[in-house]
Amino acid sequence: MKINEIGATPGAKRKSMRKGRGPGSGNGKTAGRGHKGQKARSGGGKGPMFEGGQMPLYRRIPKRGFTSRNKKEYIVVNVSDLDAFDNDTVIDAEFLRSAGIISLPKVNDGLKILGDGELSKKLHVKAAAFTATAKEKILEAGGEAEVI
Repeated sequence: MKINEIGATPGAKRKSMRKGRGPGSGNGKTAGRGHKGQKARSGGGKGPMFEGGQMPLYRRIPKRGFTSRNKKEYIVVNVSDLDAFDNDTVIDAEFLRSAGIISLPKVNDGLKILGDGELSKKLHVKAAAFTATAKEKILEAGGEAEVI
């Protein structure tokens, strides 16, 4: 038996009930909603946050802090991670992904190089942002730090 030959167990897949399609369907007229009232109306019922009149949780807990809508989300890589590559290598986000250092499929606001660790190789690094120490270490090793 192969995975493409596996089917649903007989009786496991039932056709959905077609509501409001006449009295012969067994679910006509009010379509299972009963007569009148809040739940019988379109859009009726209480919202998912309603707790029976009790003060809802989202209003009981304290609101703290602030989330900026303009926050930059960089993928960060340390200078020590770049030391594994050969001299005169051009390093950017795509290169780091192919090398397995970055595993995320999407580079949001770009790549940011942090200054943790040592760098002994001369590299050409292209990134959206550098910390001051990272830029200093790359230039000190004889490389280039290009902001893209």
